[in-house]
Amino acid sequence: MTIENSASKELKWWSIPGQYLRQEFLPILTNLRLAIALLLLIALFSISGTVIEQGQSPAFYQANYPEHPALFGFLTWKVIQVVGLDHVYRTWWFLALLILFGTSLTACTFTRQLPALKAARRWKYYEEPRQFQKLALSAELDSGSLNSLSPILQNRRYKIFQEKDNILYARKGIIGRIGPIIVHVGIVAILLGGIWGAMTGFLAQEMVASGDTFQVKNIIDAGPLAAAQMPKDWSVRVNRFWIDYTPSGGIDQFYSDMSVLNNQGQEVDHKKIFVNQPLHYHGVTFYQTDWGISAVRVRINNSPIFQLPTAQLNTNGRGRIWGTWIPTKPDLSAGVSLLVKDLQGMVLIYDATGKLVDTVRTGMSTQVNGVTLKILDVIGSTGLQIKADPGIPIVYTGFGLLMLGVVMSYFSHSQIWALQTGDRLYIGGKTNRAQVAFEREVLDILDRLSSQPKDDERANNQESLASNPQV
Repeated sequence: MTIENSASKELKWWSIPGQYLRQEFLPILTNLRLAIALLLLIALFSISGTVIEQGQSPAFYQANYPEHPALFGFLTWKVIQVVGLDHVYRTWWFLALLILFGTSLTACTFTRQLPALKAARRWKYYEEPRQFQKLALSAELDSGSLNSLSPILQNRRYKIFQEKDNILYARKGIIGRIGPIIVHVGIVAILLGGIWGAMTGFLAQEMVASGDTFQVKNIIDAGPLAAAQMPKDWSVRVNRFWIDYTPSGGIDQFYSDMSVLNNQGQEVDHKKIFVNQPLHYHGVTFYQTDWGISAVRVRINNSPIFQLPTAQLNTNGRGRIWGTWIPTKPDLSAGVSLLVKDLQGMVLIYDATGKLVDTVRTGMSTQVNGVTLKILDVIGSTGLQIKADPGIPIVYTGFGLLMLGVVMSYFSHSQIWALQTGDRLYIGGKTNRAQVAFEREVLDILDRLSSQPKDDERANNQESLASNPQV
């Protein structure tokens, strides 16, 4: 006896957390106000992640968000980096908001939506006239019958349940009860996709010269589980980079012809990319985002061909210019500077005093400092943004379910009861939305039932005339 009491006490002790969750925590978790507040917070921080540049260097934020004057009086580079606004979507607090919101939706689905669907699938008959008084829309007819009501409801796509000759229940639009559940599933899928992408995705940038082969190394931002997504057994070669210019000299479009190579150097994929036309391979996407000039190929007199790297010069926002220095004497005591602003082949040559010596195009030669300098080529470089986000398919699936659920939710769940007692026919109904349209539908049903006896009498008279033509 003592053992049983001890076991009973132990069972009650273990049941306390479950009871507390159901009675105290679940009502808070499934509260509509909490869900709306979480949604607004997620939207607010998502907007901040769109407005504030993500994944930039500390120097970038120090230059664009100084302490004096602070943006909006409080937003400085220190605030951005301490709070994590430079990588909003991977901060612990943003992921916590997503998890809490998803948990709230899931709890609401299991505690409210699924029971509501289960209740909607059950039906009960009204067997007493007084039960119809509870319905907002009901009527009592002294004509009509269930036999004439059934085909009218069937024509309006109602599903009819009838066990007795004098009792009827009909419903349609049960899909409208499923819609909110699909909406919740879609939103949870979007949240899961966002969390999975934040944990496993990465963002990188590369500036690659035309003709070079590279592997993704310059990682700007990455989730804690992103190592599995990073390319290890393949590389990419930029076969050629070029720019199409407008007749006025502006840039029309820039292109990169790219090949994906395996470990043996064999091409396994190939594509010409440009803005809004990226290369996709094994879940990694290569976007064309920038360009530059990486080198200039020259020959001095009859020397071998030199490929000299260029550097972008600071022009204080007055255009982009790349420059390099070429020695014209073996002891490097003299030389000239080359300046290039685009890939149209125009090269400016300056001496040591900063004086413009000559302007030449690729393939042309000029005399400087007693030597013949020939400009063979200007080599461009492509700026690539490389991104992997394994959560995108989950997010797209969630958006599809969300749109499907919204469409399904527009269907009204309408119910009609009928009871016939003697020569009296009681009809009532209710719906969860589109109340005015449902009232019109019920009134039309009642009108057709009221006119049914006249139609039956007219049909009987025609049959009588047909059987007695002399009358």
